[in-house]
Amino acid sequence: MKRFNLSDWALHHRSFVWFLLVVSMIAGTLSYMNLGREEDPNFTIKRMVIGAALPGATIEETLKQVTARIEKKLGELDELDYTESVTTPGQSVVYVELLPTTRGPQVPMIWNRVRQMMSDIRPEFPQEFQGFQFNDDFGDVFGNIYAFTADGYTQRELRDRVEAIRKQVAALPAAGKTELLGEQDERIYLEFSTARLAALGLNQQQVMATLATQNAIAPSGVIEDGPERVLVRVGGQFDDADAISAVNLRIGERFFNLADVATVSRRYEDPPSSLFRYQGRPAIGLQIGMREGGNILEFGKELDALMAGVAADLPIGIDMAKVADQPHVVDEAVGHFVKALAEAVIIVLIVSFVSLGLRAGFVVTLTIPLVLAITFVIMEIYGITLQRISLGALIIALGLLVDDAMIAIETMISRLEVGASLSEAASYAWTSIAFPMLTGTLVTVAGFIPIGLNNSAAGEFTFSLFVVIAVSLLISWIVAVLFAPLLGVTFLTTKIGHHDHTPGRLRRGFHRLLRLGMRFKWATIILTLMIFGGAVFGMRFVEQQFFPSSDRTEVLVDISERQNASIAKTRDDMDRLESYLADNDDVLFWTSYVARGAPRFVLSMDVPTAGPHMGQIVIQTPDLAARDRVKALLNDVAAREFPGLDVYVKNLEIGPPVGKPVQYRVSSPVIGNARDAARGLASVVASEPRLRDITLDWNEPARVIRLRVDQDQARQLGVSSQDVANALSAVFSGTTVTQLRDDIYLINVVTRGSDADRQSLESIRNLQLMTGRSGNIPLIALASLEYETEQPLIVQRDGLPTVTVNAAIDGKDQPATLVAALADRVADYAATLPEDVRIELGGTVESSGESQAPIAAVVPVMLLLMAFLVMAQMQSFRLSLIVFAAAPLGLIGVVAVLVPFGVPMGFVAILGILALIGILIRNSVILVHEIQVLIAQGKNRWDAVFEASDSRARPILLTAAAASLALIPISRQVFWGPMAYAMMGGIIAGTLVTLIFVPALYCAVFRVKPPAR
Repeated sequence: MKRFNLSDWALHHRSFVWFLLVVSMIAGTLSYMNLGREEDPNFTIKRMVIGAALPGATIEETLKQVTARIEKKLGELDELDYTESVTTPGQSVVYVELLPTTRGPQVPMIWNRVRQMMSDIRPEFPQEFQGFQFNDDFGDVFGNIYAFTADGYTQRELRDRVEAIRKQVAALPAAGKTELLGEQDERIYLEFSTARLAALGLNQQQVMATLATQNAIAPSGVIEDGPERVLVRVGGQFDDADAISAVNLRIGERFFNLADVATVSRRYEDPPSSLFRYQGRPAIGLQIGMREGGNILEFGKELDALMAGVAADLPIGIDMAKVADQPHVVDEAVGHFVKALAEAVIIVLIVSFVSLGLRAGFVVTLTIPLVLAITFVIMEIYGITLQRISLGALIIALGLLVDDAMIAIETMISRLEVGASLSEAASYAWTSIAFPMLTGTLVTVAGFIPIGLNNSAAGEFTFSLFVVIAVSLLISWIVAVLFAPLLGVTFLTTKIGHHDHTPGRLRRGFHRLLRLGMRFKWATIILTLMIFGGAVFGMRFVEQQFFPSSDRTEVLVDISERQNASIAKTRDDMDRLESYLADNDDVLFWTSYVARGAPRFVLSMDVPTAGPHMGQIVIQTPDLAARDRVKALLNDVAAREFPGLDVYVKNLEIGPPVGKPVQYRVSSPVIGNARDAARGLASVVASEPRLRDITLDWNEPARVIRLRVDQDQARQLGVSSQDVANALSAVFSGTTVTQLRDDIYLINVVTRGSDADRQSLESIRNLQLMTGRSGNIPLIALASLEYETEQPLIVQRDGLPTVTVNAAIDGKDQPATLVAALADRVADYAATLPEDVRIELGGTVESSGESQAPIAAVVPVMLLLMAFLVMAQMQSFRLSLIVFAAAPLGLIGVVAVLVPFGVPMGFVAILGILALIGILIRNSVILVHEIQVLIAQGKNRWDAVFEASDSRARPILLTAAAASLALIPISRQVFWGPMAYAMMGGIIAGTLVTLIFVPALYCAVFRVKPPAR
């Protein structure tokens, strides 16, 4: 029975195959146009934020009664990696970080379980506890941000205008979450003088109660008047600050106007909770996200058209500026990669034409757009967008996908040379080389399995690399055995000249080297192993890297004051720092965020915990050179002009965010031990001159005034500790009495002390308390004041107080290099610490290890699958051993390239090295299979090894040249550069060594002896 031959079937159904080819090209073109565009692929932020409040509690009470309960319950979560908490007096923020191996689709269900867990323990909290706030949208990205500034308009007028614009934007079909940024809430402040209230004998609590009851919303009833229902309404609610000022108060037998005892003013929140500024001016931002699955470029066009109309309608005095433009960034990024893809295609075409000739090169050329077209269709079906990873994968695959077509056409030409007809030559590829090609293709795909099965955040980030390469390579095999024979029959002729059978100089040199390697097989094997050993030794000179910094032109500046600093102090420091940006030609514009971080306009941004002691500046520069100059300027200014202030100038990151690259965590059950050990560790880290900006994330204690109330005397006077706390809060922080309902806003009416009372410590001594029995008495009469210190905040990790020592790098060294340089010093210091103190490595090195661990876990699966495929093809243990022996030889070329060029070994480069294993095994499979075919044809082993190595050297070298040269366009990319260098060196050196080593090893394994001279 005749075996099925797919190539032969294609030749007998030419019209149908041509139809498939045309449809595939048209569908691929349409899919390419429909594919979404992104700068980077999405990955799941596996972090949730839980906020909890216990107003009035000390930091110790908050830590024990709130934070500890939350962390203990979260410890029951199976998918939990760690918890990190930031506790301040009365407020707890707990970050829930899931295991890196948690799959993205599972995360929403886990967050629902976390909510349920917190609901379960709600009754265990003190009765004053005010509940939880959950934020599981931590990864929301606002790719478009607009800043609105006003001259001659109030903040409220500007806010109303921006809110109206937000509603227009939200109506766009592709618009996602839209929010205002930096808007200042209005307040009506009733500022009392405590001394005047005491002199008049007024009770502030009575004043507050009067205002609250007058302004309350309460049902007044409904009159059933026959067939009609008439609602009854009671007036008296406040509609502005003047209405509050006009309130008359009755105290005893006397009437007082509220304005006589308090200053009533309508202002903005003072002090503000956070600020947003553009070019140093107060501004309101409009941050805009896109619905999931939308086309960012199409959405950008719609948004630009809308905002152009908005800008034209803005009144004079209100200005609008675009400060984040993700569609433009994506358009440029995709454009650069498409250009690199086009360059790679041209390189591969040149290799094809030069090596195969015009006609054969043209046939191989036609297979490239066909494979890409079908790949685009499958990418659209599975929702894979065009972005940094998928486009890079296409470029990497480009040099590999022509391999099958080259081998098929080479085989066809070899049959034409021996007199076969076009049809016979076209169908011969299926019977001779199709299944070894398939095995080689599957082995190459298997080399990328650590990406496909890697569940870490970095693995999720690079997942589309596996999908695109696997799809394109499998399609390339189908094209090689289905479409390439038809193209060959159409465009080749029986008179085609392959190449001169007389060996040229290079081929004769290869013959001499091959015979020498086969004759002295053991020397060849030992020499190869020695070179490989040298490469392994040389790996210690290759610097390690996680992900490189982004090549975007923004500069980010993180600013951190002491934890007890006020927002006014932080704002003043940022004003001074921003003054160096004004009139700087390297700065296009900048935005600043006081008491909060910038919104996540890129998914890989590290969003810091908000607080009055911190801020962030985002600076847009025109190009990378300007970016570097601005960074150098700010680092110099920070060192000279801002001693004691933590100013960290950085680029945006690629991949999962890390923060400062070198980090050590110091943990202990005792806060003092953790702080002391961290300070000592900071001095050890500072001994490394290549590190700078060494800081602790929390350390400095803050001043505290503690009131010791004489409880017996207080009871005699009818005063409780709660009365004292309420009175102090009403003076210094303010108490919300009621709310003014103004349009869509609720404006809090807040009573507090006058400026003189609120801004002086002496106000506590002079504070008058209203008692039921003795009238007003001074607070100092029943309480003593003590001055102490306590932590303004406490950071815990997994329930233990943890101080993190952070350091930036001064120079081009990699974090792993500096951590290795510090390892002995840190170990020696750790040996001197108490047993309850633990030092853990964090930062980039930890993140890199967390990402590489899942890869290492999957590598055995990859090797097992490769072994299965090779064994299925070879059907021999000895042949499989020979094939596998070539796998690690690519490391020779990797080290030979990375060390002299100073290229670091990053996460993506590691993936490339793993892929090299599949590529080299593929070459070995084809070579060893050809040896066995020649032996089956009657050749002796020596001649079979030589002729197979000679005949397969050309296609193997050609595909190696195509694969390595196609990587040149992305070798200039910041992200892909290390992988491109590693793969180019590995493919070239590994292929050359394989062509000599595998024949020598075959001769050694099968004890092949050279013929007599």
